[in-house]
Amino acid sequence: MGCGSCSTGGGCAPSGCKSNGSCLTGGCGKMEVYDWLSNLDMPSNYIPFQVIEVKFKGARKEFFLNSENIYLEIGELIAVEGPTGGYDIGHVSLTGELVRMQMKRRKATMDQVTRKVYRKATEADVEKWKIAKGLEWETMHKARTLALDLRLSMKISDVDYQGDKTKATFFYTAEGRVDFRELIKKMAETFRIRIEMRQIGMRQEAGRLGGIGSCGRELCCSTWLTNFKTVSTAAARYQNLSLNTLKLAGQCGKLKCCLNYELDTYLDALKDIPDRIESLQTEIGVARHQKTDIFKKVMWFSYPNTEDWIPLKVDRVKEIMAMNKRGQKPVNLKEEAIELTPVTLVEKIPDYENVVGQDSLTRLDDKPRNKGNKNNKNNANRGNENRDRGNRPEKGPKPAQNANKPVQNPNKPAQGAKPANVQNAKPAQGGKPIQGVKPPQGLKAGQGDKPVQNPKQGQQPKGNNRNDQIKKESNPDIAQPIEGSAPAQAGAEGGQPLANKNRNRNNNRRKKQKEKPKDE
Repeated sequence: MGCGSCSTGGGCAPSGCKSNGSCLTGGCGKMEVYDWLSNLDMPSNYIPFQVIEVKFKGARKEFFLNSENIYLEIGELIAVEGPTGGYDIGHVSLTGELVRMQMKRRKATMDQVTRKVYRKATEADVEKWKIAKGLEWETMHKARTLALDLRLSMKISDVDYQGDKTKATFFYTAEGRVDFRELIKKMAETFRIRIEMRQIGMRQEAGRLGGIGSCGRELCCSTWLTNFKTVSTAAARYQNLSLNTLKLAGQCGKLKCCLNYELDTYLDALKDIPDRIESLQTEIGVARHQKTDIFKKVMWFSYPNTEDWIPLKVDRVKEIMAMNKRGQKPVNLKEEAIELTPVTLVEKIPDYENVVGQDSLTRLDDKPRNKGNKNNKNNANRGNENRDRGNRPEKGPKPAQNANKPVQNPNKPAQGAKPANVQNAKPAQGGKPIQGVKPPQGLKAGQGDKPVQNPKQGQQPKGNNRNDQIKKESNPDIAQPIEGSAPAQAGAEGGQPLANKNRNRNNNRRKKQKEKPKDE
């Protein structure tokens, strides 16, 4: 059962060959036939059946005559006679007596089987066949471009190259007849091969291309369904399905073939249910029919302007219908309603201990969600802190904890840089000003939150104290310490405060400046 086209190593299990079920090794399961006679011993005088079944691309199967009685196994690549000359490469899908049964099923006779089996495919045949198959995708897209240039209302869905690379069959779908004579001429000039155009239906196209249905399984037409039956909307009505074309249509755009699978079962169950019933006549009013449970044989009715539905057995509904024909009416349907047992959901207890939540489908979604919430909380807290800082009430300066330690000044400039000149500073009443300190913008005197730290011991603030003293007298809005607060100490070991030294120095300079004009 070797297969040289999918690299499965001669086994039956698929190994990701991407042949979409056309390798026929028994693992892909596309139009596969189980040979249940393979393990049976045949009689000694048994003559094998000379006709074999060969499968080609797209679930195309044909019968060939093995006149030379070559020993063949299912899945082998063989060279067979082409339909218009040359040879083609295909896989053996069935041999022996099962082929005779398949011929009877398809109503094929021995006289119709004329093409022969040439040989087992050689390495040169396989290489040439692979090259031809590799050209199909590019050829299909080029053919679509040529069809669009000629403005033909057709869709080329697939291309099948012959094994000897001398012929290509183009499969297309169209709503009506298409005149593609000019298209064939251009394609023959472009590809330099013989061209055959074959029109197929929408369902055949879906079967050739394959896909996944709404049920989650592979399409039936591409795996096991060989013949297509007519599907109508009556099949959906019998099964109480909503007539929604989006849900009832398959990938081919037609009604799903699976609507016919359970249709016979529904038709057998509907034999005991009255047909075309709309209402029942009672003494208190007319009860309208709402819905029917086909397999439980229960019908629901309701009165006008009421939301309660009354369940009745099918046998009782038939009796009431007979009473209405005789002119009789029951009193009230609510008295004859049956009791429906509610469906109880049994929770399945796992036979293992769920420690870290392995059976939770959303366990991986919780972590990113919590992480995002954490970041949002942090951002919100930062915004609240900034808002609180802006709305914080005015507070006086805190007294220094230790008189021996210098008080820190947040507005102190870096060492080596000149501080900004303090303009128009005026000392507050009852307090001593600290020179060389400039309040932040937008704050008035007395609004500082922290006390001002003096420079380190042994360092004097730089600046023109004479100009500062003159500017202080003209501008009284400079920040001053609040009245009653203790002045900052200058050094760690005590001594004269820095403010007193600056004040005395500035007073002396001012006196000298006033005395100079008198002497002149």
